[in-house]
Amino acid sequence: MSTQQKTEATYSGKTAVVTGGASGVGRCLCELFARSGMNVIMADIELAALEAAGAALQSEGLNVAWVQADVTSPDSMANLERQSRETFGNIHILCNNAGVGIKEAQRRIWTLTPKDWEWGFSVNVMGIANGIRAFVPGMLAHGEPGHVVNTSSTNGGLHSMPTTPIYSSTKAAVTSMTEVLHYQFLMDGAALQAHVLFPGPHLVNTNILSSMRNRPADLRDNDEPVAYTSMADLAKASGIANMKLTEPEEVAETCLAGIRAGQFWILPASTHNDKQLSQRTESILRRENPALQR
Repeated sequence: MSTQQKTEATYSGKTAVVTGGASGVGRCLCELFARSGMNVIMADIELAALEAAGAALQSEGLNVAWVQADVTSPDSMANLERQSRETFGNIHILCNNAGVGIKEAQRRIWTLTPKDWEWGFSVNVMGIANGIRAFVPGMLAHGEPGHVVNTSSTNGGLHSMPTTPIYSSTKAAVTSMTEVLHYQFLMDGAALQAHVLFPGPHLVNTNILSSMRNRPADLRDNDEPVAYTSMADLAKASGIANMKLTEPEEVAETCLAGIRAGQFWILPASTHNDKQLSQRTESILRRENPALQR
C-alpha cells in the first residue's frame, strides 16, 4: 500500500461536518471529504441550496447527508451535533467554515452601524464559538483522533485591509480563537488538533459578497446596494489587469492536505500576502507604526 493509500485509509469511514456546506469552499470540502471515503454532514442555513448540493453528491454514490443549521444559534448547532452523531456516529472532523461578507466596502469604520457589527460577528465569530461548544465535548469524549478547522482569511487573520473593517476584525478573532483552542488541546493532551484555514492564494471565487441574501430582517438597517456582488466584479474594480481568482476546489485540496500534514497554519504554498505579512511582523518587532499598504 502506498503512502497516499495509507493516508486515505486513515480517513475512510470517518465523519466530517462542514458548515456553510451548500456552496463555495464548504461545498468543495464536502465533496472532497466524501470522495476520500468519509461520511459527510453538510450544514447550511440556505435549505434549497443545501438540498440541491446534497442530492447532487448523493447521486454520485457519495455518503453524505445534510442538516439545515444556523451557526448563530447555539440551539441550532446543538441540534446539528445531535443529528450528525445519530446519522454517522462519532465526529472526527469539524469545519467551522460558514462566513459572511459585510456591506462595508468603501465605508469608513465610524459609519458602520451596531447591526452591521452584530451580524458580522454573530456569523464569523460566534458561529465558530457555537460550533466548538456544540461539537468539541463529544469529540473529546470519544477519544479518537480528530480535527477542528476554523476558516479565517489572510485579510484580518494575518494582516488587515482598510476597506473591510468588520470582516477583517472578525477574521483576526478567528485566528486568535483557533490559537487558543490549539494551546488548550495541547494542555489537556487531547487527541484533537486545531487548524486555521486561510483560503487563497488569490481572491477566492465564491458568492460571499452576496451574503446580504441571508442577513436577518431584524439586523438590516441599510438598503443601499452592495458595492460588489461577485469576486469577479471586485477583481475588475480593483484596476489590476488579469487579476487571478482561486477556485474553491483548490482551497478544499489545500485544507485536506493541511489536515493530513497536521499543520496548524493551513496556508497556500505561496501567496501575494507573504510580503505584507512580513512587513507587518517586522514593524511590530521594530515598534514602528503600521504603513498603509496598497
